[in-house]
Amino acid sequence: MKVRFIGGESGGDGSPRLYVTETEPPRYAVQGWLTDDPCTVEIPHRLLQFTEPGTCLSGLRDTGHGSFLLSGEPVTDPEALEIMKIPAHESAVLVSIGQEVRPDAPASRG
Repeated sequence: MKVRFIGGESGGDGSPRLYVTETEPPRYAVQGWLTDDPCTVEIPHRLLQFTEPGTCLSGLRDTGHGSFLLSGEPVTDPEALEIMKIPAHESAVLVSIGQEVRPDAPASRG
């Protein structure tokens, strides 16, 4: 599975990082710090600034110290892992790409 880097706090060399999969439908591959649960990573609040316009991550749980816990399907695909080059103290999960809905947005006309 191919993944495309879309952002991270330290550019392309640092981590945590955010990728989008080249699958149908696309998903976010979110690289973050390891937790006790292999299906959950911890990410800094600031990583959210790299989501693509009009999209969001759902299921974030605030830790109360500047980070979120995010659960998803662990990234195990060899091609994706080769591209991501995840360090040993981190992991990555796949999550659905949500559509941002703002309460102050005008109602759609259909």
